[in-house]
Amino acid sequence: MNFRELYTRLVDIYERGEAQAIVRLLLEERFGLTLAEVLGGALEQLSSDKQNELEQLMMRLETGEPIQHVLGRAVFCGRKFSVSPDVLIPRPETEELVGMVLAHCRGKLSEQKTGVPIRLLDIGTGSGCIAVTLALDIPHAAVTAWDVSVKALQVARANACRLGAYVTFEEHDALSATASGCWDVIVSNPPYICCEEADEMEKNVLSYEPRQALFVPNEDPLLFYRAISGMAQEHLAPGGTVFFEINPRFALDLQELVKAQGFVQVQCVCDQYGKERFVKFCSPSD
Repeated sequence: MNFRELYTRLVDIYERGEAQAIVRLLLEERFGLTLAEVLGGALEQLSSDKQNELEQLMMRLETGEPIQHVLGRAVFCGRKFSVSPDVLIPRPETEELVGMVLAHCRGKLSEQKTGVPIRLLDIGTGSGCIAVTLALDIPHAAVTAWDVSVKALQVARANACRLGAYVTFEEHDALSATASGCWDVIVSNPPYICCEEADEMEKNVLSYEPRQALFVPNEDPLLFYRAISGMAQEHLAPGGTVFFEINPRFALDLQELVKAQGFVQVQCVCDQYGKERFVKFCSPSD
């Protein structure tokens, strides 16, 4: 058993470079082996129990199961978050979304002369990666996080507890939630992939990640955005800001929607690949 033999088993699923990266991550995270050690023959020196464990893990990867599920965790904004099939695996685009929120909030804090908490709401929290990161990285943050899935909330609460973040988690359906609070910032990465786009997606995503967190009806792609922005009309503080991760196909439609709802400073932001991936907008100031 050597490194080449291991990653070659995955090239029918992933490109060569990605297959190599997955095997390297597995060996480092689960067995504590660096690439130099692996290339130096460390695999041959594993005990029979460790070799059997490695084989079982490789068999899981060969089915297309994501490496994050095999390891039970994913890195997001420099922290390790537990993940399961009940939550979406955090993605680099969402790290960009969080970066936008952090920059906005830090700017607001620099303008304040008192330690008034910034009230943030994360809708569709999943693993809690957005809410936990904001709670840890924004001084005086008061963070609430919603999800419709009880199992997702269990994962999110466990992540918050392990990472030492104070977040108020609540079970709510974004499409019918009755809110009672008022927030300075609302952030959401809701389901935004049309069912008709499923054929274009990788099989490991379709097979191992929760469909309710991915898909919206073909005939109503703005379903969640309409509901969340409608709620924000009543519960976003004057001058407050909403941040959305979006499907680039509907960037213009979404901007027109929120403008029609009376929001201002509507802005579309591209991700690192040049795709229109985020929309931010504000409620009018008093």
